[in-house]
Amino acid sequence: MFFGLTFEKVLVIGVIAALLIGPERLPRYAELLAQFVKRARDFAQGARTRVREEMGDEFDEVDWRKLDPRQYDPRRIIREALLEDTPPPSAPSPAVAAAVAPPRRPPVAYELFSADAPPPFDSEAT
Repeated sequence: MFFGLTFEKVLVIGVIAALLIGPERLPRYAELLAQFVKRARDFAQGARTRVREEMGDEFDEVDWRKLDPRQYDPRRIIREALLEDTPPPSAPSPAVAAAVAPPRRPPVAYELFSADAPPPFDSEAT
């Protein structure tokens, strides 16, 4: 089943719930449970119908097992990504590289502060 629940565990939970609810209220709660299950089934069927209408013929072509998140294995994904045979990028010709490269600017001379002068101070920044 789901969430690690087996048939035996569900049966024990049902017996405990029946004992706690009592024989007087049990039929009403069973009816409410049946209504909930029916609404949930109708909701799921409506969602499936709507997806089928919006996707059209592609809905039947989708391999839903392939999209199952339980098949996600990060080690396999990384291994496949690293082992892909991608062609190495080819180096552009010198003419293309010169046309694409930005022009060089002359070096800028920076002023160095002397040890005797106070450090610069920006009164608006503090």
